[in-house]
Amino acid sequence: MKISTKGRYALRMMLDLALQEGKRPVALREIADRQEISVKYLEQIVSVLARVGYLKSIRGPQGGYVLTREPKDYTVGDILRLTEGSLAPVECLETERNLCPRADHCVTLKLWKELDQAVRQVVDHRTLEDLVREQKEEEQH
Repeated sequence: MKISTKGRYALRMMLDLALQEGKRPVALREIADRQEISVKYLEQIVSVLARVGYLKSIRGPQGGYVLTREPKDYTVGDILRLTEGSLAPVECLETERNLCPRADHCVTLKLWKELDQAVRQVVDHRTLEDLVREQKEEEQH
């Protein structure tokens, strides 16, 4: 499994907004400059995140984007699934019910399930709040 630039950039953008602590709306240009990501690419990502209500757009000269929830309420897994789709390591685990005709006899299925659980354990138990804390700790060193 490989996370695309879209997923990585979405996470960086959300972290950037969380680090601003909701003090004011943040313009995409500011995020783009800090994160060294093109504004055009961020516009694509913002549309996905705003459509599902993760971000709110504020119009006007002092406008920009803000998180709609507290950083503790966004998991890394939620953000990555919105931008990447399924994080399952194999197709047969992408749906709740495994439709593969070999599932009952597939020796490797156990391995894929373990890998899927390990990924979920990491991304679904880490929040933007965790990443904000880690970023601030990193900056103190």
